[in-house]
Amino acid sequence: MTLAIDGWFAIDEDGATHLLGTTCLTCGTVAFPPQPGLCRNPRCAGEETGEETAEVRLPRRGRVWSYTEAGYPPPEPFVAARPYRPVTLAAVELDDAGLVVLGQVKDLTAADLEVGMELELVHGPLADGPLVWMWGRVS
Repeated sequence: MTLAIDGWFAIDEDGATHLLGTTCLTCGTVAFPPQPGLCRNPRCAGEETGEETAEVRLPRRGRVWSYTEAGYPPPEPFVAARPYRPVTLAAVELDDAGLVVLGQVKDLTAADLEVGMELELVHGPLADGPLVWMWGRVS
């Protein structure tokens, strides 16, 4: 199983998908994608104290913040499926994390989505084969 981006997400043996982030041990700020040793909060005192972060698994569910449909294939060097079918994208606000994460939506179109709708993290293949996180219906 080849992941599209190593270190940004993981798939458990039972098939559950998890985004990986970091949390600042000084101020508690959560970041995605993970940034070991770097707090993204400009007000954090960690810079003065030798900031430390820890890897965390982010919530698997969230609510649609915004969405769109990409009606045209991406430019090179990205690989698009042939024939190209529009791809639905959603920005999802993760439950209790204070983050909005963008991802492709699996098996739903823009017409199926609405702001505030709950989605769950899943995974699926990109056009050229590697797996990536996606948003799907809550099981």
